[in-house]
Amino acid sequence: MSTPNAIANPAPLGLCAFGMTTILLNIHNAGFFEMNSMILGMGIFYGGLAQVIAGIIEAKKDNTFGLTAFTSYGFFWLSLVCLIVMPKLGWVEKTSNNAMVAYLSVWGLFTLLLFFGTLRLSKALQFVFGSLVILFALLAIGDAMENPTIKTLAGYEGIICGASAVYTGIAQVLNEIYGKTVWPLGPVQR
Repeated sequence: MSTPNAIANPAPLGLCAFGMTTILLNIHNAGFFEMNSMILGMGIFYGGLAQVIAGIIEAKKDNTFGLTAFTSYGFFWLSLVCLIVMPKLGWVEKTSNNAMVAYLSVWGLFTLLLFFGTLRLSKALQFVFGSLVILFALLAIGDAMENPTIKTLAGYEGIICGASAVYTGIAQVLNEIYGKTVWPLGPVQR
């Protein structure tokens, strides 16, 4: 039983928000459907706002890694939606391939640096962040080379990355509810 001032673990919310939004965007990248309002809506509200909220709660729990990761990726989703929507509204020019390569590369480098933090966390989080580094690399390379085959490959890899985040989030929920390991996360390295 939790104490009256206990704060629930926000990581499952952040992981599921990241994972589900990543899956949907990458189903598009894999070529199954067009960019549409469903992806943009998920990007704003679940991938974006839900992760920012999870990150703020992580700050209250004194978890610097969770704060940094969830708020950053929440704002990643919000900025990505802006990159797509603002040109359609006529507010700015469409992002060039070179600019998109820079955007994806900076996020890939940021993710690689956070990956090193996961080496002290669960194997599941290591997989999420490791596969996200690969996803950003594939997306940046696909844009740099203007190669749709690489972008399609990135889509499939992104589905795996997103699914691993959902698994990690739901595993944390189920393991907490049942008070034992229902879905393993891999040992935590301390």
